[in-house]
Amino acid sequence: MHSRKAVFFTALYVLAIGEGGHKPCVQTFAADQFDENNPEEKAAKSSFFNWWYLGIVTGASVAIVVVIYLQDNVSWAAGFGVLSGSLAVALAVFLIGIRKYRKQRPTGSPFTSVAQVFVAAAKKWRVSETHGGRGICYEDERRGGSHVKGQTMGRHLVRTKQFRFLDKAMIIDDKDTLSKTRDPWRLCSLNQVEEVKLVLRLIPIWLGCLMFSAVITQLHTFFTKQGSTMLRSIGPNFQVPPAALQSLVGLTILIAVPIYDRVFVPIARKITGHPSGITMLQRIGTGLFISILNMAVAGLVETARVNTATKHGLMDAPKAVVPMSVWWLLPQYVLTGLGDVFTIVGLQELFYDQMPEEMRSIGAAAYISVVGVGSFVNTAVISVVQVISSRHGNEWLGDNLNRAKLNYFYWVLAGLSAFNLCAYIWISRRFVYKKVENNDERVGEGKESGMGGYLDVKV
Repeated sequence: MHSRKAVFFTALYVLAIGEGGHKPCVQTFAADQFDENNPEEKAAKSSFFNWWYLGIVTGASVAIVVVIYLQDNVSWAAGFGVLSGSLAVALAVFLIGIRKYRKQRPTGSPFTSVAQVFVAAAKKWRVSETHGGRGICYEDERRGGSHVKGQTMGRHLVRTKQFRFLDKAMIIDDKDTLSKTRDPWRLCSLNQVEEVKLVLRLIPIWLGCLMFSAVITQLHTFFTKQGSTMLRSIGPNFQVPPAALQSLVGLTILIAVPIYDRVFVPIARKITGHPSGITMLQRIGTGLFISILNMAVAGLVETARVNTATKHGLMDAPKAVVPMSVWWLLPQYVLTGLGDVFTIVGLQELFYDQMPEEMRSIGAAAYISVVGVGSFVNTAVISVVQVISSRHGNEWLGDNLNRAKLNYFYWVLAGLSAFNLCAYIWISRRFVYKKVENNDERVGEGKESGMGGYLDVKV
């Protein structure tokens, strides 16, 4: 028995390690197959994230139906066998095209580059760019431009005015001028500095989406608990399992993604002139707004459920079925799916597009971490609510859902989400999107200095 447990838990840990290596990289690798210098491929890449998420949801939905059926009606071995076989087929298909993929060339640790910028800026904190006509370093010794095989070389980031304290890292002072070799811990390129700025800009956006993830967490907890207390009959002999209601979210996404990509985007494109219809930040913000509606609707439905329980004298019968159809929960499940279509897919695209090329896999991991950290935020909110409500003699989230104040909790989440949306809008209005230019666009900016090719620009 102990050996079986050891094998089982070993398999779970191996699965977790595999997922940790697979999830952040596979989406980034797939998106790298689009050439940003090709207008047609660049336009197609925006749709890619929609269809990518649709594929994930489709696979999960099929697995829920097929695998659970096999495990319940055949055997657990059959269910796991189908999953293993599917992964084997997927690996074989992936390997077929291995020679034709655009592959990212290794450029060293991106964390080292980030550290170099902060160290160099700290060393030159007294140096002024305008004093003595000092120039800045343009040449990036790490690469000559894009390092994705099959894409155009020589693309560089445009200088921005945010986080100006980091600009000191690329100022060429007297010590740099006299040096025969460039010290990467003292002098960084414009590209390096701007890449660090890209990462810093994304941190507030990441924080602004944690509340959205906390709202989504209700899908797996209180939404299911609500459904378990309601009428779930379909016909005389079938009861809908409470957890199966989560498939409504997947169904919503399967319907909404094609409509978004084929109907909404073309219409919005004609109105706004933006290639994607709306910007990535607007898309994320729309999802945040939907999450507010989600919690408001959930609160209203829960109020109706409790009133029904009160009317039928079921307040002290937590296991009794309240005579109210479970389909009253449909709006909040649909709103959850719509929120995912806007915010989750928007985050995928934003963290891929705005991250430095060397850190796109980290960007994918950061977007995935929003879900995990958001669940901790939800736990923290629940703990605070329980502590405060218990002081007044009645916990809002007790075991008896009929006596609890779950509707109040939903409205608290709606209020927090509304405050979060206001903060997000404030942050978004100050967000600067990444801009790139080709080497040949820098005409007349300066001349070669005596430092092995640094562009010494008089400012």
